[in-house]
Amino acid sequence: MAAYDSGSGKLLGGAPLYLKSHSYGEYVFDHSWARAYSAFSPEPYYPKLQSCVPFTPVTGPRLLAAGADEAESEWIRAALAQAVTQLCDTMGVSSAHVTFPAKSEWELMGKQKWVLRTGIQYHWNNRKWATFDDFLASLKQSKRKSIRSERNKVAKQGVTVHRLRGADITEAHWDAFYKFYTNTVDEHWGQAYLSRQFFSLLTRDMADDVLLIMAREEASGEWVAGALNLVGGDCIYGRNWGCTKQFNSLHFELCYYQAIEAAIEMGLDRVEAGAQGEHKIARGYLPSLTFSGARPARILPVPTAPSACNAGCRLT
Repeated sequence: MAAYDSGSGKLLGGAPLYLKSHSYGEYVFDHSWARAYSAFSPEPYYPKLQSCVPFTPVTGPRLLAAGADEAESEWIRAALAQAVTQLCDTMGVSSAHVTFPAKSEWELMGKQKWVLRTGIQYHWNNRKWATFDDFLASLKQSKRKSIRSERNKVAKQGVTVHRLRGADITEAHWDAFYKFYTNTVDEHWGQAYLSRQFFSLLTRDMADDVLLIMAREEASGEWVAGALNLVGGDCIYGRNWGCTKQFNSLHFELCYYQAIEAAIEMGLDRVEAGAQGEHKIARGYLPSLTFSGARPARILPVPTAPSACNAGCRLT
């Protein structure tokens, strides 16, 4: 969906929308909505409208605006949110969903009577530590001891850890990592929506933004586990993990501690380790709120307050 100035035709903003026939890859799941809708409505729940970055549980703007100032950008975002509700009704879909928007967008949707929802992720926040030991020194003694113990266990099991970026990542690394990825999918009854080619494309198109953390068994020389991260402007985003052999505490080392060390070395503000897992708190990660909104079709009225639609804005 795009918003244009009705006079000049200038593009003012937009909102990515997908017409979906399922609820996979969203991380804010509405399966209970679908079941309830099917039980009480003669109409099918799918398709539905979805605004998101596919397969990516990362907070960011969803109602994109290019106003001359913040006030103008705000009414463009309001117009987009209102237009999504109208599109939801005119298309005859069951509902519209916006997942992981910025908090300000979420609050705007609330003013337009969207159904609001919060979730929890676990993030590590960098307080400008110079080393991992400086970070440990900020923790309680019991937590420090536990983290050091877990890291020592990995070192004593004959496993070496390698952090790879850019040209250091080869096709052989991706061959091994793809096995780790599919093993995790199989173990958790998931769906392997990423193809082997996807990982090759990562190094072709954005190698410097990939942080691949791999573990090698010293005795056999085999790669036995890996964790995929993406590096943003101020954050490391933990994405996928897997292994072919089990080692005590190796998951914690590759997914949490190595990411923290890397963020400290790169001077990044935080590590986002994704949803689920209160066990992350014991490893230095803290709960952080995430936001989403939904608008059922033909149930909630569209607000009558003035919006950008009445101020020279054309939506398509």
